[in-house]
Parts: sequence; structure tokens; C-alpha cells
Amino acid sequence: MATATLPAHRISVSDYVAGITAGDRALLARAITLVESTNPDHGRLAQLVLQELLPRTGKAVRLGITGVPGVGKSTTIDQFGMNLLAEGHLVAVLAIDPTSKRSGGSILGDKTRMNALAQEKNAFIRPSPSSGTLGGVTRRTRETMALVEAAGFDVIIVETVGVGQSEVAVADMVDFFLVLLLAGGGDDLQGIKKGIIELADMIAINKADGDNVKRAERAAADYKHALQIFTPHGATWFPPVLTISGRDNRGLKELWAKVLEHRETMTATGEFQARRQSQAVSWMRDMLEDRLMAALSANPKVAAELPGIESAVREGTLLPTLAVERLIGMMGLASKAE
Repeated sequence: MATATLPAHRISVSDYVAGITAGDRALLARAITLVESTNPDHGRLAQLVLQELLPRTGKAVRLGITGVPGVGKSTTIDQFGMNLLAEGHLVAVLAIDPTSKRSGGSILGDKTRMNALAQEKNAFIRPSPSSGTLGGVTRRTRETMALVEAAGFDVIIVETVGVGQSEVAVADMVDFFLVLLLAGGGDDLQGIKKGIIELADMIAINKADGDNVKRAERAAADYKHALQIFTPHGATWFPPVLTISGRDNRGLKELWAKVLEHRETMTATGEFQARRQSQAVSWMRDMLEDRLMAALSANPKVAAELPGIESAVREGTLLPTLAVERLIGMMGLASKAE
């Protein structure tokens, strides 16, 4: 398309909408760049595009996958995605890379670790820097999901960095949350937190291949017992535990069957729609927090006073709560006494 050669901010909303819905990868990538941009003009344009595309979103399977580094997430997603392509699906992978708080840089290497999927025309892989946000999940992941849905991708996989609180953030924006674990690391239950177990819709013990099959099966049995002492976050779904091998393509067909079974069960009970609605409200609240923080930073009075207030808090001469009240007051948002 001729518009593909224009700067992102020079392309019209209608051109973005037409191109994305027609499957134009260049315009899709540019639109994602817009939603990730910190430029206010880009942000406004992105919101107009998203509003026009909203009726075309919401139909995809949204799958979150987490696990510690080395668990084999990229290898598993690569093979899993290839299986889905063979079934006729269009697969988008949003791989969130950690951003260094010191340099601001990120590796963005997920595309190279998914060699097979990266070559496929019906797959779209977007590595994005976390920009230091909660748990390595970009502020704009929800918007990116909406864009790829509008572009026709019917399976969206969000891969987290697997550190900090990323599990909580991703679980709040997907339909199905998969936790990948390893066996044979000593105390197999040591590497998982209670909170992650409660968030998981399924646990998969990866690298169940070669000499590790028996260890993986024992670990799966341990996790099944562990799950029984926790209250599932869904009323009608108890998280299954599978053994898989992303490398050998073992258990991935069963994994996908469980994802579909979960969707069917949740839809029948109304929990699926309720979950999506709750996520939409969470999206709104997150965006509200972003906008309030942006407005705070852009306020000239706040900009002038903030260094001194931070210094006073740092030195222990000003209570943090009073510092917040002072900053809010500068914005004209302080609560009035009745």
C-alpha cells in the first residue's frame, strides 16, 4: 500500500483501519508502534484507530504463558504455534522482553528463538520491551492484543518474562493462563509461589523427554496434590496438570484441547463473558492511572516542586502520604473536608 511508506503519524485513521483489517502487516506493525509510543500525538491517533477497530475485536483465544527463564517457553510456543497453523489458525505472539532499569535497553530476541514460527506468513511475532513496567508486561499489551485481533489473528499468545509480578498482570488480560514448570530441580514445589498456583488455569511440566520423563511425571503428581489445598479462582474449572515436551512436540495437542475445553466450559456458565467484562474495566482503570500520572508529570507547578518534595521524603522530613496530598493538591484534586 502507498501509505506504508509514510511516517506513522502521517497515516490517516481510515488508512490504518482499512490496512489492518485487510491484513497489511506493515500497517499493523506501525499501529503497534503508535500504541507503544510515549508521544502524546501518537497516543491520540492510536486511540482513534482502536476505537474504529473495536467492533472487530474480542473473538480470539487469548492465552498467557509464563515460566522462569530456561523453562523452554520460546521453544514450546514455536512448536505449539506451528501446530495451530497446521489446523488453520492465525497466530500472534506478543513476547514481552525485560527492560534494564539502568540503560533502558532490552534484548528483543524472542523472534530469533521462534525460528519456525517467524518464517510463517500466518504468524505474527511482536517482541516488545517492558519499559520497566510491572513484571515486564508493557503498558500497551492490551491495545496490541486488540490490534492483532482486528487484523484477523484468532489465537493470541502473550509470553511473559516470568519474573516479578508479571504473572498477575498477564492473568488479568487473557482467557487462559498457562504456567510452564520444570522437573528435576531439587524441591520441585520450591520454585512456584502460592499466588501463581491460584492464578493458573493449567500447569504444564515441560521438557518431559529423554531421561527426564519419569521426573516430569513425578513432578506432575506433586503439583496435582498441591493444587488440592488451594481454592481455584474459577467456580467450574479445576486446573489440570500435564507433562509436555515443546522440543519433541509431545503433549501439545492435549494442551490445546484443554484450552478449548476451558473456553467451552466458561462460556456455558457465563464466566467467560464475566471475565472479559472485568478485564475491560481493569484496562480502563490502568489507562486512567497512566493518564493521571502523565498529567501529574506535565503539570508545571508539580515539575517545579517535585524535586524538593522528593528530597524531603528521601531525608525523612516529610511523610510520604503528606507528600502525595501536597502533589494532588497542586493538581486541584485534593479531597475537600466535609
